[in-house]
Amino acid sequence: MKRFFRTSFGSALLGGAVVAAFGWVAIAAGWIEADGGGDTTVAVTRSLAAPVAAADEGGSNLVNQIYRRDGQGVAFISSERSGGGPSGISPFGEPEGGGTATGSGFLIDTEGHIVTNNHVVEEADRVEVKLGSSDTTYTAEVVGSDPATDVALLKVDAPAERLHPLALGDSSQVQVGEPVVAIGNPFGLDRTVTSGIVSALQRQIQAPNGFSISHVIQTDAAINPGNSGGPLIDSSGNVIGINSQIQTGGSSGNVGIGFAVPINTARDVVQQIEQHGEVKHAFLGISGGSITPDLARALKLPVTEGVLVNEVVKGGPADQAGIKGGDTSATIEGASFRLGGDIITEVDGKKIVGMEEVINAVNGASPGDKLELTVDRDGNAQKITVTLGVRPASAQDSQAGPVGPPAK
Repeated sequence: MKRFFRTSFGSALLGGAVVAAFGWVAIAAGWIEADGGGDTTVAVTRSLAAPVAAADEGGSNLVNQIYRRDGQGVAFISSERSGGGPSGISPFGEPEGGGTATGSGFLIDTEGHIVTNNHVVEEADRVEVKLGSSDTTYTAEVVGSDPATDVALLKVDAPAERLHPLALGDSSQVQVGEPVVAIGNPFGLDRTVTSGIVSALQRQIQAPNGFSISHVIQTDAAINPGNSGGPLIDSSGNVIGINSQIQTGGSSGNVGIGFAVPINTARDVVQQIEQHGEVKHAFLGISGGSITPDLARALKLPVTEGVLVNEVVKGGPADQAGIKGGDTSATIEGASFRLGGDIITEVDGKKIVGMEEVINAVNGASPGDKLELTVDRDGNAQKITVTLGVRPASAQDSQAGPVGPPAK
C-alpha cells in the first residue's frame, strides 16, 4: 500500500504538482510535455560534434577538450526585473521578484538563437547576454518561452565571429553512467565547468507553472544557482540537456543531485516557438494513482494493476468523454482520496501497469489526438475514446480538485 502513495504518477500528470505527503497527488493525465518523439531538428547549422577521445596527444583530458570547444557557445544571461510581485525562490533556488537574476544559456545556431530556462527570463524587463569569454554585452530578445517545460528561446544580434553554436545530441539515447560536463555561471561565476555522470533517467520535475516535465536527466555534476539554462554535454561534445533544477536536501547549494530538461524536449519546444509563436501540450484532465496488488487487496478492487481515477477535471477532455471519478472519500495512512471511480486498465489496446504508461501515451500525443482508454467500471470493461485538449497555462487554472495540501 505504501508503494501506491510513493508513486511518481501524480508528479507527472497534474504537471508535477505534488499535493500529499505520501505521494497521492491531484494530476491531470497529459498536463505534461507532449514530446512527440520525432526526428525534427532545430536550426543548428553545424553538424553534430565528432566523438572526443579520452585524451589528446597534448595531454588534454576530456573535460578540457569539451570546455575548449564548447565554452565559447555558452552564454552568461542577466535578467532585470522591476518586481512588484511576491518574491520567492525559483525551481533552481534562485531569488525571484525585483532585481537582477543571472543564469546561463547556449547558442544553437549562427543566427544568434540561444536556449535557456524560462525561469531565467520570465517577466524580465530587460535581458542581457555575454557570449563565451567575451565581455561584450548584447541585449537579447525573448523570442518565446514555455513555462510547462521551463524552456525559453532568445536571440541576440552579435557578429558572426562571436557565434559558436553547440551541437545538439539525442537525449533518448543517453544511458546511466555516461560521463557528462556542465558549463555555466553558478553564483555569477562565469565560464565555470564541472563534470560527473548521468545518475538516473526518466525523472520528473515540477515546472514553474506547476506542470510536470518528464524524461528528465539526473546528474551528479556540480550545478548550482546560476547554472540554470546552461548545457549538460555528453562525452562527444553534444548537448543532451538543459540544467534546470537541483535538489538540495535543505542546504543552499549542490549536493550531487541535479536535473536537466532533455534536449529532445527543448528541440520540440523551439520548433513550435519558431513555427507557431507558442507551445501547446496535450491535456487529459484526471486525478488518480497507480494500483498495486497490496492496494487492490486492501480496497477489494477488481484488478491488481492499472490507474484508479480519483477525480475528473470538470469540462475537461476526460469529463467530456464520460470518464468517471470517485464518489466516496477514504483515508489510508493519513492520506485522503476518493474511491468508486473508473479504473484505467488499457491505453490504445495496450495493458498498463500504472502511471508511466499513461504518461508515455500522452507524451507521444498532441492536442486533438484521440486515446482509447479501457476502463473497469463496477466490474465491467468499457472502451472510451478521449479527444485530448490543450493544456491550461498553469496547473492552478484547471484543477481536478486535489485532495491534500495545496499544489506546490
